[in-house]
Order: sequence, then C-alpha cells, then structure tokens
Amino acid sequence: MTATFGPGPIRRPEITSKPGPFAARRGGHPGARSYMRPLAGLGTVLVIAAIVAVAIGLFQGSFTRSVPITVLSQRAGLVMNPDAKVKMRGVQVGKVDSIESLPNGQAALHLAMDPSQLHFIPANVRVDIASSTVFGAKSVELVPPANPSMRQLHAGQTLENNHVTVEINTVFEQLTSVLSKIEPDKLNETLGALASALRGRGEKIGQTFGDLDAFLVKLDPSMKALSHDIAVTPVVAKAYADAAPDLVKTVENATQISRTVIDEQHNLDALLISAIGLSDIGNDVIGGNRKPLTDAMHLLLPTTALTNKYQEALTCGLAGLVPFATAGPLQLPGSYTLVSFQWGAERYRYPGDLPKVAATGGPHCKDVDLPIVPFEGRPKYVIADVGSNQFKYGNQQLLINSDLLKQLLYGPIDGPPRNTMQLGQPG
Repeated sequence: MTATFGPGPIRRPEITSKPGPFAARRGGHPGARSYMRPLAGLGTVLVIAAIVAVAIGLFQGSFTRSVPITVLSQRAGLVMNPDAKVKMRGVQVGKVDSIESLPNGQAALHLAMDPSQLHFIPANVRVDIASSTVFGAKSVELVPPANPSMRQLHAGQTLENNHVTVEINTVFEQLTSVLSKIEPDKLNETLGALASALRGRGEKIGQTFGDLDAFLVKLDPSMKALSHDIAVTPVVAKAYADAAPDLVKTVENATQISRTVIDEQHNLDALLISAIGLSDIGNDVIGGNRKPLTDAMHLLLPTTALTNKYQEALTCGLAGLVPFATAGPLQLPGSYTLVSFQWGAERYRYPGDLPKVAATGGPHCKDVDLPIVPFEGRPKYVIADVGSNQFKYGNQQLLINSDLLKQLLYGPIDGPPRNTMQLGQPG
C-alpha cells in the first residue's frame, strides 16, 4: 500500500490483498458459501426440537418401561382420568394408562406399573378407587390383604374392584332427582304441620333426647352382641327363606287340623265325656281295691326282682325260640331224624353232680354268641360254678366198665364203682 503527499490532488490509498493461507479452503465457489448459513440454522432448529421432544417424553414417561395390569370396576368414577396415580402405602407404583368402557357397563382401567415395584405387591392385593378430597381427582389405591399370597403381581393380571368412593356431584345428582319428585305445596304443608307439632314442646323433646342418650349408654355394652346379631341376620334370614315352604306347609296343616277339630267337636265332646266316665269307674275300682292291689304289688316284688336279675337269661332263652317259631314248614310231610354215634359222657356221680345252692356265674349269652348263633357255628360250653360239669375229666373218651384206670389216673372219685347191673345205691 503506497500514499503520496504533496500539492497535487489527493489520491485515495489503494488497498491490495494477497491470497492468505485459507483462501484455498474457501475455494472459488460462491454458491457453496451461500448454503452454509441456512443449513446451520436448520440444524440448530432440529437439535432444539429433539431436546424438547426428549424432555416431553421423559416427563410423560415414554422412555420408562412399564408392566400392564388391568383393573375391572363397576364404574370408573366421574373424576377418574388417564395418568392418575397408582399408589400402595402412599408410594406411587404406577399410573393409569387408559380407561375403557366395557359392553356390560363396567370399566376397565389399564394400569402401567413400575416393574421395579412389582416384587413388593402380592398377587391377591385389593383395589380401591378413592380420592383425597370430596371434589378431588381419583387415584387407584392398592391395599395389601390380611394374608398376602406368596405369588407376586405379574404382567397381564386382572384385578377386581368392588369399592368406588361416591363423589359429591353424584350425591347432588341423586338429591336433585329426589327433590324433583317432591311437590312444593305438599312439602310446605308437611313442614308447617311438623312446625306446629314441635311448637311448645322443646322441653319434652329435650327430655326425650336425654332419655335416648341414657338408653344408648345402657345399650353400649351390648353393641358387640348386637353387631354379631346383625352380622348373622342374613344367614338366619336365608335359612328361614329356605325353610319357608315347609313352614307354610306346617301352618296349612295346622289350619287343617284346627278345621278338623272344629268339624269333629261333637265327637270330641263325646270322647271326653266317655273318658271322664271311664276315669270315674277306674277311680271307684282302684279306690275300692286299693288295699288288695297294694298287697299284690308287695307280693310280686320278690318275683319281679328275681325276674329282673335273670332277665338276660330269660331274654336269651326266649330269643333262641324265635327261629323255631318262625321257621318255614318242611318241604315234605313227615319228620327229619339225625342219628350219630359219639363217645359216651361220664355218668352221674353222687354227690359231686348235685346242683349247687346259691351258685354263681350268671348267664353268658353274649360270651357264646347267643341267642343268634352264626352260620356253621356252635355255642361255646361255659364252665360255671353250678355243680355238675360234663368236661371235668378233660376230653371225652371211651368208657370202660371199671373205675380202676380212672382212679389210677385221677385219684379217688365220687360215688361207688360202676355197677353194670345197677344193684344197690345208684352211682
């Protein structure tokens, strides 16, 4: 760059530029430099939009993994909205993803549960739809059961809900429907009559409330029993409902019996008169023979006592005769005879075989299966303390006309030696 100073005209300095080291990078294409700034601006806008989209997704939980759970409810409520909180013990464990109305009138709440919280929730958890305030939005409350199951809540499980808090607008709606049915003039008349009835009776009404309070104080100790009675009332009412047809039938039968008694009252009067006459005759008979009847009863006392003592043996004997009395007739006329040969029993010995006075032992019907003997069975022989015993020498054996062998084996025996001719004193 050169400058000339002098009296001549002033010249502007000439500026000359030399190509620098970056001239080659910028190149000699003016069109490329014209697109750089718009592209840079577009990239900046895209980055800002991506940041906003990521922030919105993070806020809505789009990038959070969730587990689907379905809750079936009679109704979702008037203030139940998507994104409502799902809590358990005050801790949020998920949210309401969507609400679906079913054809049967129920509502299906699709929950998005936090998978990290599922291992704290049992599979049999109860569900309540409640709100913190009367006008507040509702939330899903998971209530742990008294006996939690070992299984945990899993994906795709369906829970049943039977309790939804009633909103104040529902109450207003029902109250409005009730008030719309009331006629104002009749309501005015009713309130006027009620005011006239209560006018001047404040002291009595106060006394009534005081008496009611005293009564409730006395009733308070019995509230547990009353609560129990109220709790079991449905079961009792159901039992009476089941038995109602039988009760009605019983009442109808009682009515028929009453009608029959009325229709037959003349015969009933005759029966009562006959019974009175019979009782008068019986009174005369028994009253006139009181002393002989008393003596007869005293005389029968030893006999009845003896019969009572041996009632088991008598019952056994009489019951044993029943099969013979009830047996069918023979197939052919005639009689059946059974003949067999057996070893002879020991002969009668004196005085060893004499009956014993005041013997003990009693009947043994039950011990020997009497009076009913089993099929192909026979009663056992019971050795009692009654005197004679046919098995006193053991098993039966062939008898020889001499007592020498028995005396050698058993020692002295009662009675004289066997007398074949039966001469002299019988042995």
